Amino acid sequence: MHAEGHVKKLLIYLRDYRKESFLGPLFKLLEASFELIVPLVVAAIIDKGIAFSDRGYIVRMSLVLVLLGLVGLACSVTAQYFAARASTGFVSRVRHELFSHIQFFRYETLDEIGISTLITRMTSDMNQVQTGLNLALRLLLRSPFVVFGAMIMAFTIDTRAALHFAAVIPLLSAVVFGIMLVNIPLYKKVQGLLDRVLGSTRENLTGVRVLRAFGREPDEIASFMERNNALTDMQKHVGRISALMNPVTYVIINLAILMLIRTGALRVEAGILTQGAVVALYNYMSQILVELIKLANLIINITKSISCGNRIQSVLEIPAPDGAESGAANADAGVPSPHDADTAVQDGTAKAADSPDGMEAPCLVSFEHAGIRYPGAGEESLSDVTLHIRRGETVGVIGGTGSGKSTLVNLIPRFYDVTEGRVLVEGKDVRSMDVSELRKKIGIVPQKAQLFSGTIRDNLRWGREDASDEEILEAAECAQALDVIKAKGGLDGRIEQAGRNLSGGQKQRLTIARALVRRPEILILDDSSSALDFATDAALRSALRSLPFRPTVFIVSQRTSSIRHADQIIVLDDGRCVGCGTHDELLAGCGVYREIFDSQFRKEDRGA
Repeated sequence: MHAEGHVKKLLIYLRDYRKESFLGPLFKLLEASFELIVPLVVAAIIDKGIAFSDRGYIVRMSLVLVLLGLVGLACSVTAQYFAARASTGFVSRVRHELFSHIQFFRYETLDEIGISTLITRMTSDMNQVQTGLNLALRLLLRSPFVVFGAMIMAFTIDTRAALHFAAVIPLLSAVVFGIMLVNIPLYKKVQGLLDRVLGSTRENLTGVRVLRAFGREPDEIASFMERNNALTDMQKHVGRISALMNPVTYVIINLAILMLIRTGALRVEAGILTQGAVVALYNYMSQILVELIKLANLIINITKSISCGNRIQSVLEIPAPDGAESGAANADAGVPSPHDADTAVQDGTAKAADSPDGMEAPCLVSFEHAGIRYPGAGEESLSDVTLHIRRGETVGVIGGTGSGKSTLVNLIPRFYDVTEGRVLVEGKDVRSMDVSELRKKIGIVPQKAQLFSGTIRDNLRWGREDASDEEILEAAECAQALDVIKAKGGLDGRIEQAGRNLSGGQKQRLTIARALVRRPEILILDDSSSALDFATDAALRSALRSLPFRPTVFIVSQRTSSIRHADQIIVLDDGRCVGCGTHDELLAGCGVYREIFDSQFRKEDRGA
């Protein structure tokens, strides 16, 4: 991952809440000002009202205290309103920006970061940033203002007694900031351990059926407990350090109060101070104690928030070249590469000479010495692949596990970018094309059929939002999914999250229908019929060949029966193209293809 960002860069999302960010602290300072007046009023009640038994004066001053309390409450509520408005609005903007930014990440970026940590940053980290900003707007200025204001007011009462304030404040500040500096790196470790726990939880919940099938519950419970205990131990360690703050500051303040009362008593006895002045000094010292405790807790929260904000900013700083909104739609995908000079795009379609048989029909999709190496991989997943596919052709892709079949077709919609060579669609390098426009031409059915909670109609309209019911049913008929729709009560039938109420074959047929609703120029079926029986698979392939809009179809499959009638069959082995031709040509001249075919059909049945 990229280097940690600075949380201050996030503050640009606070610019629409400048007024609230100003008024929140301002009303808190007004409240603090009224609070600083209270000890003086109490001193006046003692020295003038009680000392001279003036009940009228006591009542008047008591009403002044009530008034100060009400005005302070009004200021506090107003400050809370503006702080809450600013913090919630700010986090809403950041969350929206982060979610939008993540949408444009390529597959390798998502693979590198990890889904669990992104979820943590979208939820837990965001909530911590919101809490920290809210507290900062209300207390970051108020607490230091009260601390230094109380010290100044103490000096106006008695300089010698106020020296205790001047001595104790630096000492308290050293304790508070010392604990804060120790805790800052520890909070980062806590968040990292939280990511591990969430990742383990997510993995176990999504794979619970496999886990139970192999009876691995005790092992997974032990593994989770290990991670959870590591998180708990780190949180306890941080908690112990943070817990030192309150008792240490209370001890320092109470010792200072004892010294203050002793000094005040001696000066009252000498006639230099009044009893009310000593009470006022005591109240100011108590105010300092309360505000420093608030400041200490505030600093802890701000420390957590800064750590979480840095984690959020680090994701925002990762280039997301696939999205115009992320501001990084460069021809070179926004990521410096030694092949930058080779990615200059030539407009116009591929030459007829590029066609393998010299026909005049232009190539719709071309791979020119294409290769890709995943981040951190020891060797290339694909290397030196050169192919030319004309419009309307059906292309089969076959090979052993890990041979690069899915990687090959994922280069076309630019889920991954080549690290050498180039991939062209309609004669243009896909890295120069607007990604949204490129993907509008493509219908994709991924290996793992993914549906979303909602109606069948809502799911199938992901292919095209304005599709009519007739068009949806036509696509479903081609995908052999009409019986699925009827079994679920029609297009208004409900689909649960991730299609839990459907079988594997039903989900695959609906995802194929979703891709066909788009009427794409390029249809990619990435091993998307693995759960279909042979009869349904054959009916699907027959229906695809009769589609009126004649898409170019890529069929990735482990079954030779699914691709034997394709116009071209591409055979991959260990990331290299070891054969390209028709079924009969490959049986005669490609040993890898013949081996796959023989493993699925008896040799004596070849002619059947």
